[in-house]
Amino acid sequence: MFNNIMVPVDLAHLEALEPALSVVADLAKKYDAHITYVGVTANTPTSVARTPQEYEQKLEAFAQERHKVHGQPVSSKVYSSTDPVANVDTLLEKAIDEVGADLVMMATHLPRHLDIVMPSHGGKIATHTNASVFLIRLAQ
Repeated sequence: MFNNIMVPVDLAHLEALEPALSVVADLAKKYDAHITYVGVTANTPTSVARTPQEYEQKLEAFAQERHKVHGQPVSSKVYSSTDPVANVDTLLEKAIDEVGADLVMMATHLPRHLDIVMPSHGGKIATHTNASVFLIRLAQ
């Protein structure tokens, strides 16, 4: 049913993503799917990497570590932006098309009142792509 699962990853918050990453691994095994880990970073130094190239190396290392865990084929793709917070949704939509994802699996928070004013990334992505979107709520 699924051939390429795209997983947005924030390297600054990997511990929060771990439960979602386990679900991704299980689903990828079930469907013998490829997993593409996608990251969005700033063009300027961050707490994770000094340059987009360094971020790309770290995301690829992360992808290879995950491959050791679940055994499915992996790849990584990084997008850099002058304003990652403002551009993340647009860049993730672009990534879905570029990597040929048929499923996007995203960790998400529980609904909040603020979501009325600022919709969640997952909700916005789901309304702007033909790919299926699976939002994995993290335990609070």
